[in-house]
Amino acid sequence: MKSVVIIGRPNVGKSTLFNRLTGKRRAITDPTPGVTRDLMTETWILNGHAVSLTDSGGVRLEKGGFDELVAKKSLSLPEKADAIIFLMDCTEVTPEDQRLLKELRPYTDKIVLTVNKIDDVTREDLIWNFFSFGYQRVVGISSSHGLGIGDLEETIAGMLDLDNEEGLGEEEEVRESEKLKLAILGKPNTGKSTLANMLTGDDISIVSPVAGTTRDVVKGSFSYKGNDFTILDTAGIRRKAKVEEDVEYYSVNRAIKTIDEADVVLLVIDSVEGLAEQDKKIANLIVRRGRGVLIVMNKTDLLSGVANERQAIEDRVRFLFPVLNFAPLCFISAATGDGIKEMLDTVLKVNNQLSKRIDTAILNTALTEWSESYQPPRGSEGHYKVYYGTQISVRPVKFLFFINRKKDFPQVYIQYLKNCIRRDLGFSLIPVEIDLRERERSKSNHKLGQDAKVKSKKEETKAPAKAQIKTGGKAKAAPKVKKVGAKAKAKALQEQKTRYKSKK
Repeated sequence: MKSVVIIGRPNVGKSTLFNRLTGKRRAITDPTPGVTRDLMTETWILNGHAVSLTDSGGVRLEKGGFDELVAKKSLSLPEKADAIIFLMDCTEVTPEDQRLLKELRPYTDKIVLTVNKIDDVTREDLIWNFFSFGYQRVVGISSSHGLGIGDLEETIAGMLDLDNEEGLGEEEEVRESEKLKLAILGKPNTGKSTLANMLTGDDISIVSPVAGTTRDVVKGSFSYKGNDFTILDTAGIRRKAKVEEDVEYYSVNRAIKTIDEADVVLLVIDSVEGLAEQDKKIANLIVRRGRGVLIVMNKTDLLSGVANERQAIEDRVRFLFPVLNFAPLCFISAATGDGIKEMLDTVLKVNNQLSKRIDTAILNTALTEWSESYQPPRGSEGHYKVYYGTQISVRPVKFLFFINRKKDFPQVYIQYLKNCIRRDLGFSLIPVEIDLRERERSKSNHKLGQDAKVKSKKEETKAPAKAQIKTGGKAKAAPKVKKVGAKAKAKALQEQKTRYKSKK
């Protein structure tokens, strides 16, 4: 895949252009200079071809600290790139621009001098001033408004000679979607970026002892045992009360949204400092989204090494972390590589369970056994009942159970069902979700039952039928009998017998 990089001083609109070309809001854009620090790489579909586009940090003149690290990383890109978008601001040329003009001179043949912020027609004449720098290709654009983007794309496509190459096929798109996405989350300064660099074998993220170094979600790739991985290194997630800068606010939001993109999350915790309240909050976010998760205890090379130290750490984590009682726990050192293979083997096991489906018949056979071992508790309206269930999704793994009454269904029994599913059906390492639904009664049976009740009620209130008496082969209704005394009743009966004899 051909590669294109965007290089320029801080605050010339590199990240805005990167988002515009890729069609995604990947890079954080902010008026504050120096927001982008790490390299951001994304696939850019250019004229039906897949191109790797990289956004770099702004190059400054200052030496030392983050600025020097960012500049060094950015200036290492031109040598490997197939094309370079050298971005400048049409309103001014600064000493930092002059430095870049000098640094990039050996790569003139690969450069498109792109003059940004041509936001209206009054600025179009400013483009001519930039031809004096001696570059063959000069294009004026507005990355914010999209003006001139077509000309830039046409120029880059011609430089890369894409017309003579085969376009992006369906197989490549499928192959990209089949990669296992691995997100690294945790508090600041737990070693997330060091782990990302270790896995990819490249310095995709800047590593610094200063908390909050990573701001954007940095993406990289690697392979392990025939499986292709996409790694997503995120910014450290701090408590809202401690987030003061707008840039960090956006960084934290991007990190949280990465959970939805990932298949498996590595929750990185400092083994020396131990578990913090913020780790629990991050864990709750992961579980609610049904993602696979590993508790990664990093920096084991800094532990004291006393007997049973790791076991004590694990016991404490399990005690304080009940929401992740199912999650595997791994001890690693991202700095030395200790435990990395074991961690990746566990990731593959978790990923396999996330894709697993259970036949409905097997599930309901197991459900019968679970119900016999422990019946649902009784409520105010009688016993709760679980009739049958089925698995309705993978990634996240979710089950649907049909019950007799949903109101106030005991949570303790839902947890019991989750534990049984993990224990008996092979989902021991992942979160399991359960939905409940009241079983609908058959409409026909319901109607018959209602009709029977109505009929019974009518018969109870209906007056007794008139008695029939046979007289000469014909039936006649008996006269109404009034409630009378005993003597009158006997006399009336005698008169009735006399009439019957005389007729006969």
